[in-house]
Amino acid sequence: MARKDSKGRNLRTGESERKDGIYMYRYTDVKSGKRQAIYAGDLPELREKEKQIAKDLDDNILTDTAIKKMTLNTLFERYMQTRRFYDSTKINYENMWDIHVKNELGNIKIVQLRPSHIKTFYNKMSEQGYANNTIKYIHTLLYPALELAVDDDIIRKNPAKNTLSGDYGEAPKEKEILTMEQQERLFVCVCGSPVYNVYIPMLTVMLELGLRCGELIGLTWSDVDMEKKEISVNHQLIYKDFGDGYKFHINTPKTKAGNRIIPMSQVVQRAFTEQKKINFMLGRHSIEEIEGYSDFIFLAKTGRPLMPSAVNNVLYNIIDAYNKTEAGKAEKERRTPVFLPKISSHSLRHTACTNMAKRGMNIKILQYIMGHAHSDVTMDVYNHIAGVKEVREEIIKYEKAVGV
Repeated sequence: MARKDSKGRNLRTGESERKDGIYMYRYTDVKSGKRQAIYAGDLPELREKEKQIAKDLDDNILTDTAIKKMTLNTLFERYMQTRRFYDSTKINYENMWDIHVKNELGNIKIVQLRPSHIKTFYNKMSEQGYANNTIKYIHTLLYPALELAVDDDIIRKNPAKNTLSGDYGEAPKEKEILTMEQQERLFVCVCGSPVYNVYIPMLTVMLELGLRCGELIGLTWSDVDMEKKEISVNHQLIYKDFGDGYKFHINTPKTKAGNRIIPMSQVVQRAFTEQKKINFMLGRHSIEEIEGYSDFIFLAKTGRPLMPSAVNNVLYNIIDAYNKTEAGKAEKERRTPVFLPKISSHSLRHTACTNMAKRGMNIKILQYIMGHAHSDVTMDVYNHIAGVKEVREEIIKYEKAVGV
C-alpha cells in the first residue's frame, strides 16, 4: 500500500513527512557512498530538489551535503595544497587572495558562484582603480582553483570561464624607456656628481646586461669570471617576509631561461673592475652570508647587499638632482628645460633590451640574455621598434612623393 502525506498525496521511495510538516528525501550518493538527506517546506519544492539531485547523479556531480557547503576560500586552500610553489610565489598568491578575494567572493559557496559574481567583482576592482594586470593576476588564482572543483565533480563547469572578456581595469602603462640622448644626459649627470659617481659601474651593468633588480643585487664576485669574461646568472636576491620577518632570501630561477651564462663585453668588464676599486676605496666589504651566498658586489655603506628599494631610490635621487639642476640652467638661459623621466630598475632593464634590439641583435640571443622564458616578451620590443621604423620610412616615401 502506497505511503501518503498528511494531505493524502502519494510519497515516493525515499520521501517522508515529519511531524512538524517538513518533507525529507533520503538517498545514497553513488560517488561517495554516503547516505544524504534534503529537506523542503512542501512536497512540490522537495521534488524540484530531487530532480536536481537526479541530474547531478547522472552527470557524476557530487551531492554530498558537506561538499555543497564548501566556500571559495576553502577551495582555494585545497588548490594551494595540490600544487608545488616557490615560497615567494606561494606568499604572493596568498597575500593577493587575502587582500582582494577573501572577503569579496571567498565566503560564497562554490555551487552558488556564478559568472556574474566574478564579473561584478572585476568591475568593482576596475572602479577602484586597479590595473588590468592586477585583475588578470587575480584571475590566474580564481580560474585554476575553480577548475579543480570541476575536476573533483563538485560543479559542472567553471564559472570563471570567459569572465575576463570585459575591458576591466586600467590599461598597462607604457614602459618607460630612455632614449639614447636621455641615457647620455643621465651619465653626464652621474659622472659629474661627487655624490652619485660611485654608481657609474652599477648603471653601466644595468644598461649593458638588462639584469632584473634581484639578479643585479644578488651578484657575487664568484659569479663574475674575469678570465673567461663570463657572468653566471643563477639566482636573485629578494627582500621578503616568509613568516619570520622581512629579511634577505635567495630565489632561484623559476624557469630554465632564468639560469644563464652571459659573455662580458669590454665595457662590462671595465665596470666590474671599477666597482671592485670603489668598494676598496670606500672600505665596503661584504659582511653577510645569505643562504650560502656571500661576497656580494653591489653594497650599501654597512657592507650589506643593496636592497631593491635602495636601487630604485638611487635612480630616483639621480633623476631628481638632474631635473633640479636642469630647471635652474633653463631659467638662466631662458629656454624650456629638458627633464629626464622618473625611472626604476625595471625601466633600465627594458631600456637595455631596447638598446640591444636596436643594434640588430638576433631575437633568440636577446631572449637568452634577458632571461625571457617566452619569446613573445622579447618580440614586443622588436614589434615596437619595427613599428616606429616602418612609420618613419613611410613618411619619407610620402615626402618624396609629394616633393617636400
